[in-house]
Amino acid sequence: MNNLVTDVKSLEIETLKNLKNSKANNTLRAYRSDFKDFSGFCAKNCLSSMPTQPKIIALYITHLSKSSKFSTLKRRIASISVLHKLKGHYLDTKHPIIMENLHGIKRTIGSRQRSKKPILINELKLIIKAIDKEKSRDKALILIGFAGGFRRSELVNLDYEDLEFVTEGVKILIKKSKTDQSGEGSVKAIPYFDNREFCPVTALKDYVSEKFTEKNEGKLFKLSDKSVALIIKKYAEKAGLDASRYAGHSLRSGFATTAAEFGAEERNIMVMTGHKTTQMVRRYIQEANLFKNNALNKIKI
Repeated sequence: MNNLVTDVKSLEIETLKNLKNSKANNTLRAYRSDFKDFSGFCAKNCLSSMPTQPKIIALYITHLSKSSKFSTLKRRIASISVLHKLKGHYLDTKHPIIMENLHGIKRTIGSRQRSKKPILINELKLIIKAIDKEKSRDKALILIGFAGGFRRSELVNLDYEDLEFVTEGVKILIKKSKTDQSGEGSVKAIPYFDNREFCPVTALKDYVSEKFTEKNEGKLFKLSDKSVALIIKKYAEKAGLDASRYAGHSLRSGFATTAAEFGAEERNIMVMTGHKTTQMVRRYIQEANLFKNNALNKIKI
């Protein structure tokens, strides 16, 4: 009997490890950060945070709605739900008191959020021109980030060994990404650009030949994902742009919007960005076509 109890306990421990390993470390940190805020609210109001109840979640999101975006409310609910699952507690996040409350909040404050601006071709050129010649890493980072439609997490996790320079350009192995948590991997192919000044492959070659002269291994850029956003903001400001409107995601959204504007097919954009559904890509295409397919273009005054 004791052996059976021991076996079950070890299975429970192993199961918890598997549940934790199903999420990336950055994702788990974000969940815990969200749950910490929820726990603070509960402690302040003498409520139970673990396990909690749908009514308490409803009170919490009402509290948040006074100062937070609608997307933040949904993310907090998801985080609380995940932490409950990891602890073995059931929480009905689809309970009417939560869903109806969310619906009411949405009608009151709206759900559309002001997203960061994509870096389009003209902005990209201004930013690259603002980078000093000796900053080869920053130039390679921004051009590769744009050309490959990279997520910040993908950029900072690239190793030198993930690069393969070929006649047509460079092939870059993505070992794991947000939509590939199991680590099956994918390859992004970036061709040479005609204009060498803005060519991502040329910039990357210059950078690696300068920085990887002795041993060809290790992290490619040696940066945190937050540093990527700070670098983009730094050069956006230096280029005379409003740095507050740009972030790390601006390279990825800039690629998708620009590719759509130049007529790239939806599926080809998704191959590069790694999107698994068409919803976000179609938003980029819609943005690219705001003026291109505008009905006012038919009106001559």
